[in-house]
Amino acid sequence: MTNRPLAAVLMAWCLMSSVPLLSGTAAQPGPTLLASVGTVRLPHVKGRIDHLAYDPDRRRLFVAALANDSVEVVDAVTNTHLRSLTGFHEPQGMAFVPDLAAVAVANGASGTLQLIDTQSLSIRWTIAIGGDADNVRYDTAAKRLYVAAEGGLFAVDAAAGKSVGRVAFDGHPESFQLESRSGRVYANLPGLIRSEVVVGDRTSMKVAARWAAGCGSNYPMTLDESTARVFIVCRRPASLSMLDTRSGATVMSMPVVVDTDDIFYDEVRRRVYVIGGEGFIDVVARDGDRLTRRGRVDTRPGTRTGLWVGALSRLYAAVPARGSDPAEVRVFEAREPAP
Repeated sequence: MTNRPLAAVLMAWCLMSSVPLLSGTAAQPGPTLLASVGTVRLPHVKGRIDHLAYDPDRRRLFVAALANDSVEVVDAVTNTHLRSLTGFHEPQGMAFVPDLAAVAVANGASGTLQLIDTQSLSIRWTIAIGGDADNVRYDTAAKRLYVAAEGGLFAVDAAAGKSVGRVAFDGHPESFQLESRSGRVYANLPGLIRSEVVVGDRTSMKVAARWAAGCGSNYPMTLDESTARVFIVCRRPASLSMLDTRSGATVMSMPVVVDTDDIFYDEVRRRVYVIGGEGFIDVVARDGDRLTRRGRVDTRPGTRTGLWVGALSRLYAAVPARGSDPAEVRVFEAREPAP
């Protein structure tokens, strides 16, 4: 996707939404905002890279090399590539399962979910889920994995490797977030005519509410449960919106980097990190219900996914190979003290 001039983006946004628009400065942030602290090369990895997972016990990063049909394992202490795991079919979503010392991997091409043992790096089980199995989250209280695939969100007993239910959607949900206190799940459902945020109940496994996204192609999502706010990014136009999880109302929206597939919320510093294929990471500061872009960090065109690890104050960005430039994971550290 190519970037449009800023004036065109602003005009398109104003025509599509009546929500007040506020944009921050586009200046590069200082080194204390989001500093580069390392680069890990991923040898022999070609094509698109999707989502990542982190094992805090072994300090390892798992990278879904979708076009490579592999999962790459990285040592997050030394920032070195450890191993390339095979036996996958377009790996997309990933989630760490702490009580099982495992990482779940959803395969888009085969519609399966696999569980990797994080010590032996072998596959414990493989089960069928549904077409284009994608994003994965783990419910630590219920000990269930949730997988987005064609037809809804599928619940899986992680220990048994068995499907146990589904929240049915009329379409393919993209990124979703699990709310721990209420048992609700929020999911992006981009549509050709109407894009929505769908709310599901994980107890009844039913749809509880549907909210208009207010823009098109809403793919990534992150959640701040403590203040009842969910953040979504749309690609048409490229914009970040903050929604009230109690009503579904859009609190605020603003333009962001083009072609985004991952966003993360930094609770300590009250920031949203927006990773876009345009070749930037937007750093958006939050002051209550006010959002302001603090700056942009360069990556490489095509870099759309990553992972925020709050315990390390680090943001990992997955950079696909382009021309003679190899695939890599770039490591950034948030160093600005909390306000």
